[in-house]
Amino acid sequence: MPGRWYASGIAVAVVAVTVGSCATPAERRDRVTADVTRFERALDAEQYRDLCAALAPSTRQELEQSAKSRCERAIGEEELPAAGAVRQVDVYGRQARVVLEHDTVFLARFPEGWKVTAAGCRPRSQQPYQCEIKGG
Repeated sequence: MPGRWYASGIAVAVVAVTVGSCATPAERRDRVTADVTRFERALDAEQYRDLCAALAPSTRQELEQSAKSRCERAIGEEELPAAGAVRQVDVYGRQARVVLEHDTVFLARFPEGWKVTAAGCRPRSQQPYQCEIKGG
């Protein structure tokens, strides 16, 4: 009997994950756009607790380690640009990129929602983006 219960639990988990990820591409783009907009508003309002909550775990950890201080203080010391309007949103599976007028933000999908993996990013010719905040 224990094997049946385990198999049933796996089947339920697979169905839950599948149903949770069935959003249309437009719905995923809208969700990512809303999350980045919320992140940018928190940045403008200096709501550092909300900014830290929006970061992916590895990004938050990298920020704290680099600054040698708690996230709320460290993110307040970053010089993130005033991003401006959203110009383009690309969602590829569990990863997303939002290009704004003066910033590019990268996100990843976690069980609790989209989280910022990098912000304050600028493209560089023939090289990866240069980001003020990024995960390790």
